[in-house]
Amino acid sequence: MHRALCPVETLYVGQRSRAVLSCSLRGRVDVGALSAAFDALTRAHPTLRSRIARDGDGYALHLLDEDERPRLSTRTGSDEAAEYAAELNRPLPVGGPLSRAVLISGPDGKSHLFVLVIDHTVTDGHSSIAALNALWDQYRALVEGEPVPMAPAAGGDGDGGPHWPEPVSRLLPPADGAATAAYLDRRVEALRRHPVDLVPYDVPGPATPDAPTGTETGAGTGGTAPQADGAPRAQTATETGAAPRADGPEGAGRIEVRRLTLDTDLTARLRSAARAHGVSVHALIGATLLATARRRLDGDGPRTLGVLSPVDLRSRLSPALPAALLVPAVTTHLQTLDVSRASDPAELARTVHTRLTRFVADGDHLHETRITPEIPRDPALQRATVIATNMGVVPGPRLPGGLRMVDVRLVPAREQYFPQAGRSPVMACVVSFGGRLAIEFPHSTACFSPSFMRAFRDDVRAGLLRFAHAGRPEHVPAAHVPAAVG
Repeated sequence: MHRALCPVETLYVGQRSRAVLSCSLRGRVDVGALSAAFDALTRAHPTLRSRIARDGDGYALHLLDEDERPRLSTRTGSDEAAEYAAELNRPLPVGGPLSRAVLISGPDGKSHLFVLVIDHTVTDGHSSIAALNALWDQYRALVEGEPVPMAPAAGGDGDGGPHWPEPVSRLLPPADGAATAAYLDRRVEALRRHPVDLVPYDVPGPATPDAPTGTETGAGTGGTAPQADGAPRAQTATETGAAPRADGPEGAGRIEVRRLTLDTDLTARLRSAARAHGVSVHALIGATLLATARRRLDGDGPRTLGVLSPVDLRSRLSPALPAALLVPAVTTHLQTLDVSRASDPAELARTVHTRLTRFVADGDHLHETRITPEIPRDPALQRATVIATNMGVVPGPRLPGGLRMVDVRLVPAREQYFPQAGRSPVMACVVSFGGRLAIEFPHSTACFSPSFMRAFRDDVRAGLLRFAHAGRPEHVPAAHVPAAVG
């Protein structure tokens, strides 16, 4: 019982990237009910109880035996921050389950940290949040005495085995091969003419002149090679042309996260500012990230910077895919702009917004999905100065009486950070739970130091607050929008 991975899914295999969702809770947790709720989730979604194995020239999902499937694990811990950091740095084992659920309770039994980890090979931001909410919906039904079978988004187990979700690559509308090839040629030529500058690491490392320049993007560009047992593994230094990585268990680096949050009032002000400027909140954030990154580069004049924006495919397919369907249904939009230290962030935001809107309106998001197999061969297709994911405004888990949600987070993590490359994009994961915007900045301490990322985060916050507190802008003629390249 297996299902082959499509090109979009395969992109994440070697990178070992994962979505880390967490909830800080206060009150009593019924461990038995939570365990049953997680079991119901993995029954409804066979991808969560699968492993990745070699399948000819590609990879496939293989259903785990009953004794191998993931189960809720529990432990006691007195330091929530330390426990969260430990889970963030704990990978999903190669060849093992593609999901993990952990409940860490304080000694008093009244404070808890719940962590759900899902491999990005089988999920994206929207579906991982939907899975978290579905788990807590099931938990609430169980403790309130009204258990309802969890509806499987892909048909679930039935006669003959699991009903695997259809990969997004097979759900695209018919394509003109010549048009897709022409689109790829335009993308490659634009990147050749306008190579993107990256932010240098501030942590000294084993930089090598031949280190890869695109595989460190964090957008899913890592390559893979088989292990003896057929399971995927990250490529070796010989295979990538890079020195052995210094982060993770082989070195001192570890994943840390700097976090930026706005309360409901400031979040509402930022939305109002976006409407006043005629752009999206995503565009304001992207522009602020670009301006912040530019201040980390030498000189005052224009430098070619890139912003990579994931684009949700679910609502743009016919029929639309529900958020509950556990597949990575996302593509990316890379745009490059000439940015100087004097660039106006509001004008940058207008450029980001206009180009991203046009990208979708012209149907280029479908072409971008179709050229996914080219990315491992030409990582520059996703080489960006900043990566700005954005789940938008999403609902958080609904809990039963006696249990209170203190915080909920979504943070991407991965195994490949390539400190030897000497520079890389800066990742910003944006999501608004309960009307409060949060931006998470995950990074490896073998690349960017905590102090560097704190300063970067603080600069982004200051830039967003300037938008939030500014009055309605004057009309800016189109001629004043900065030139976009590529």
